[in-house]
This record gives sequence, structure tokens and C-alpha cells, in this order.
Amino acid sequence: MFDNPTKDEIESLLRRAKTIAVLGLSDDPAKPSHHVAGELQKFGYRIVPVNPGAQEILGEKAWPDLESALKNAGPVDVVDVFRKPDAVPGIVGDAIRLGVKALWLQEGVINADAAQKARDAGIFTVMDRCMFKERRKLGA
Repeated sequence: MFDNPTKDEIESLLRRAKTIAVLGLSDDPAKPSHHVAGELQKFGYRIVPVNPGAQEILGEKAWPDLESALKNAGPVDVVDVFRKPDAVPGIVGDAIRLGVKALWLQEGVINADAAQKARDAGIFTVMDRCMFKERRKLGA
């Protein structure tokens, strides 16, 4: 059974992270991924959009897949996932292969087996939590 990291562990990740790759970031301002990423930018995080159908989102070059984003956009501290739960096993496989250090599965992105596989591979993993809401709790 998968359990999220402790409150203190999550806060530590959010304080030390600088760059967040957002997998499934929409260029539509009405979508939750666009709102969350925009708010994270306001907290000072650099956002690396991963969306095969976009050229640029929130003023940042968009990458078609996680591998190209990680190879070309510089170091990424967290991969934030806005995808359907059935996509998570493949994402976890990519994250393990690419050496991702932290994986954040947004609210509603629930796949406990895949999340546990990521954790077992040494990836700091959070599931079914909103990164913006957790960051907002820390204040300015």
C-alpha cells in the first residue's frame, strides 16, 4: 500500500526545488494544469512544459515528451504529472529510466502500484495531492 511522504518531507521538497517539469501542461488557461503551473511560477519555480501539441506555454518552450524536456531544459527537480491514472505506469517507467529524483502525481492522478514502483526505485513520490495547494500552505 502506498503512503505519501510526511508533511515535513513534502515541505522540504517544495522548499529546495527550483525547476518543475509539468507533464500534461495544457496551453488552455481554463484547464487546472495551466492554473496550477502559473501559480507555481508566481512562487518562483521555473516551469518546463511537457505537451506534444504545444510550442510554448506560460512563456516557456514546451517539449513533446519527458525525455526531451530533461535532456534539453536543464536540471529538473520535480516532475509534476497531470495525466490520466492509466498513463502513470508508463510515466513511472520513463522516470526510472531517466533518473527522475521526484515525481508528483496531482489530485486525481491515482495509481498506487505505479507510485509504489517509483518509490521502490528511489524516486521521492507524492500521489493525489495538488502541488500548488501544498506550496501555498508554506506561505510567501
